Amino acid sequence: MNKNSVVAAVFAACFIPAASCPAAEPSPFASDGVSFEVGHGNGTDMWRIGVTRKWQKSWLEAGNWHLRGYWELQYGEWSGHEKNTIHDLGFTPVFRVQQIERSRFSPYVEGAIGFHLIQPVRLDPSRGFSTSFQFGDHVGAGVRFGERQKFDLGVRIQHLSNGGIKEPNNGINFTQLRFVINLD
Repeated sequence: MNKNSVVAAVFAACFIPAASCPAAEPSPFASDGVSFEVGHGNGTDMWRIGVTRKWQKSWLEAGNWHLRGYWELQYGEWSGHEKNTIHDLGFTPVFRVQQIERSRFSPYVEGAIGFHLIQPVRLDPSRGFSTSFQFGDHVGAGVRFGERQKFDLGVRIQHLSNGGIKEPNNGINFTQLRFVINLD
């Protein structure tokens, strides 16, 4: 088993059991979803695994649509041309417009701005980032499907940069395919 597999297994072991264990009162920190994503951008491949926790609040109801959201905690890696690896730990509040009464295939759109810590900050000799702290924003769309809307398949366009905290502010853009298993 390689180092990447160990990190992913430890991450999943810390959060998935909390979501699947029956309790009289669920913990406010328990995960209710597990996410997997892969992507590519600016000559760089990436992958992430994460856990989600839906918000109980909704806003702006209009017809069969409303605004909701969820927290997402992710760990992943980026690999550049020279096979250097950047580790990425992200925490993001995500806002999503979705159906109230879901159909067999329930579409949604979402957007977010979150926080990422990356290490190391150099992907290859010609591509580096001036800080470990990065903002990560994305827009995405997808569909929930399956029994009780258990599955979620979507695409995202994500930009990460330090937001001008320090120069140079190179940033990176990814196009991502994301799959979620909802545990609720």
